[in-house]
Parts: sequence; C-alpha cells; structure tokens
Amino acid sequence: MTVRSRAPFYAFVLLLIAAGISIATWRHIELGVPWMTGEQRPVWMIEARVDFVGQDEAAQISLHIPEQPPGFSILTEQAASPGYGFSIIETSGSRRAEWTKRDVSGPQTLYFKAQFVPDDSAGESARSRKPRPTPTFWEEPQATAVREVLRQANERSSSPESLTRELIRLLQPDSRTQNTTLLVADDNYLQMLVRMLNHAGIPARTADALKLEDARRRQQLMQFLQIHNGDRWLTFDPRTAEQGVPENLLLWRQGSESLLDVVGGDNSQVSFSMLRQTVPALQLATLEANKNGLGVLGFYQLPIEEQSMFRMLLLLPIGALIVAFMRIVIGVRTSGTFMPVLIAVAFVQTTLVPGLIAFLSVVAIGLLLRGYLSSLNLLLVSRISALIILVIFITAGLSIIGYQMGFNTGMTVTFFPMVIIAWTIERMSILWEEEGAREVMAQGSGSLFVAICAYLVMNTSLAGHLTFNFPELHLVVLGLILLMGQYTGYKLSELRRFTPMKAYD
Repeated sequence: MTVRSRAPFYAFVLLLIAAGISIATWRHIELGVPWMTGEQRPVWMIEARVDFVGQDEAAQISLHIPEQPPGFSILTEQAASPGYGFSIIETSGSRRAEWTKRDVSGPQTLYFKAQFVPDDSAGESARSRKPRPTPTFWEEPQATAVREVLRQANERSSSPESLTRELIRLLQPDSRTQNTTLLVADDNYLQMLVRMLNHAGIPARTADALKLEDARRRQQLMQFLQIHNGDRWLTFDPRTAEQGVPENLLLWRQGSESLLDVVGGDNSQVSFSMLRQTVPALQLATLEANKNGLGVLGFYQLPIEEQSMFRMLLLLPIGALIVAFMRIVIGVRTSGTFMPVLIAVAFVQTTLVPGLIAFLSVVAIGLLLRGYLSSLNLLLVSRISALIILVIFITAGLSIIGYQMGFNTGMTVTFFPMVIIAWTIERMSILWEEEGAREVMAQGSGSLFVAICAYLVMNTSLAGHLTFNFPELHLVVLGLILLMGQYTGYKLSELRRFTPMKAYD
C-alpha cells in the first residue's frame, strides 16, 4: 500500500495563506485601508478667498489651483459663489478655477475650498518633456557681475543642487560683495536668483506655498525657489538655502503662471484660511478608491442592504474556524456540525443574553411538543414538517409576548433558522430516547458553549472590520481549517482519560 505525499497539500495551503496575506497587505498599502478600526487621518481644509470690486460689467475671475502638490493628494474641491458660473479648467498641466457672471458691481467675495490629505507617495505629475533654461540677457555692468558671482558659485559646487545653495549664500545680505550688491535689491532678490540660475543653464522658476498652521486666517502665499536637476523639480527656501518641501508646507502654485486674473473688476486680492481636521481612515480610503476607480475591489459599491447582508455572511468563516478548532482540537461535543455557527450569527443579531433566553425557550417548548408528536407515531418527514410549523408559532408567540412586555427580544428571535432549530429539536429528542438526558445535556451545553465562543469573536469590531474590508483574509481562514482537517492527534478534552497513567511514570 503506497502512502501519498502530503507535500502538494501543504504547498497548496501555504499558497492560500500567502495569497490572502499578500492581497490584504497590498490593499492596506495601495488603497490605504487601515488594519484597525477607529484609525484617524489628518485632512487640511484650505479655503481661498477672492475679493474684488465689480465695474458694472461682465466679470471673469480665474484662480490658479494646485494640480498635484508634492506630499499631498487632493480629496475634494468645491466653490461657494452664489450667482456665479463656476468650472475648473485644465489645460497643459495647469488647473484654474474660473468664475463668470454677466453683470457685476460693487464689492464681491468668492470662495474656493479644497481638502488635502498628507500623502508621502504623492509627487509632481509626470511631464512630457524636459524643461529648458529661460534665455536671459544682461547689460553692463550687470553682465560682468553675474559672470563673477556664477564663477565663485561654480568653484564651490559640483551639481545643480550645490550650485543653487552656493548662489543663495552668496546673495545673502551678510555675505554680499560689490558685485552682488550691484545685482540684488530687496524687491528683486528672488527674480534675480531665478534669472542667474537660468543663465547658468539650470531651469529655475518660482513657487508659491502655504505654511500649514491650524485655524489660521487671512494667510498669504510664501515664495520659494525651484530648479530642475535633469530628473525632477527640487524646491529650495531662498532665505536659508534649505532643500526639500517641509511637511507643513503646501505648494499652491509652481511656475510662472499668474495666481489670480480678474477681468471686469478692480482691487482684487486673494487670501487663504486653513483648518486641520481628522476623518476616519476607512472613509478616506473608500473615497480615494472610488476616485481612482479601485472601488470595485470592495463591497462599498453595493447597495446598503446588500452591504449589510455581506457583513453578516463574511463573519461565517470566522465562526466555522472557531467550531472546527473546538471540535477537532479541543474535542467539545456539539449537536450537529455547524449548528453553533448559526446560533452565534443569531446571537450577533439579538445580543447574547436575549438570544440565549430565546433559543433555550424555543428548544425547551419544542422538546415538549416533540414528545407529543412522538406518541402519534408519525413518519420522519411529517414530524419535521410539523416541528417547523410549531417552531414558527413558538417564535411568533415569543415576539408578541416580548413586545407586550416592552422588550424587543421576541422580535429578533425570528432571525433564528427555523429548519435548523426544528432539526435540532428532532435530534435532541431522538438522542434523549437512545442515549438519555445526560448526553442531550452534554451536546446541548457544548453547542451553546461553542456558539458563545464564536459569538464573542464574531461580535468584535475588529473581526467585522477585517472580514468586510479584507475579504481575502478568508483564504487564510480556509488554509487554517484545511490544516486542522489533517490533525489526527488526541483532543485536549481526552487527555484527562490518560491522567491515571501518570502514576506509572
């Protein structure tokens, strides 16, 4: 007799478990679905306020808005502009919020709101072509001064980044020389820096940023410097030469495009207010997945009624795992194989104590009625059919009594599976006749014990969260159940049978 190798089986189980964990990890990393319930993520609400005075004519207001600021992803965008037409115009990588109205007179105020989520994976959008330095022309004596300053910066640098840092240091007030004093004034410092970098062959531009502080109002944009090192745009603080975008900095505008254009109005200005909020990480992940077209990978696209159904159905594998462990490893005897799972599901709906009262009441009354049916010598099919009808009457009676007494216990008892309860009553009755009351109590109490254990696990918020938001983890549950199916050793409850053998050790 040949013994089949179990290696393919264990390889298959390992593949199931690895697939479940891998997909769940991918869902957590890529879609942002949290592992734990109640996780919160910060969200910055930025409000841009545009004020201007209408000139009794048609007006068109255009505000530059971010496309994909580094370190942030845009969650929502909306405008508050009663009486104005509004749209977001996207052209060649530029995004602008545009308001229009036929007749505008007097002071006007427009609002644009957007929610930004900190996202380390977010970077600048891909550009189709590499930027080129903007041609610059200098007149004497500025041309000579520029060449001398760039020569000093080149001697102390070896890359576009280091050249930028050295040039910023040379142009600082405390280190200026005769040449830099000739070139730089307080009102043209950043523009001169951009021109000099372009003259040195390094594409450079300005950027406007917001410093994020909670509950700040009437904030203005801060100017920063950006250079292209051949691969991507790098941001520098023109005051300190510090490279990189700090976490509390949101780049609102990048490039030379105007921030605000107003046609048909005067005295225009824009200011910003900000507020730090927190939202559930699961809600945020769902919104981002729907926006990216990945919402089909979850259940949130389904109607609410179907979502509620799946929330309950996806708990069944957890109950099946508990029952398999209790029966195979612990050795608890139950009435039926997976009757405890169904009882546990009912307990989830009714809560534990009312569910226990309802279940014990139905089974006790059913056993009494089963005794009467047994005296009629009915066939098995007729007896079970009669029990189903009687169980329905029993649950209906408990519902009415519970409602009259001011409890909803009886109302929820109808969730119990009628056919399973009827069959359980039939089996317990036959077991009573064949094995006695002791065996009925053993299997009945074992079923309730396992059902309570399954309920305690299934009723946790973590179990409901993981099973619904990470359905692939059921592959791990399946693998564990298959592994337990290979267990042929002693059950823990049987060890007491061998306790007397310790005396012979």
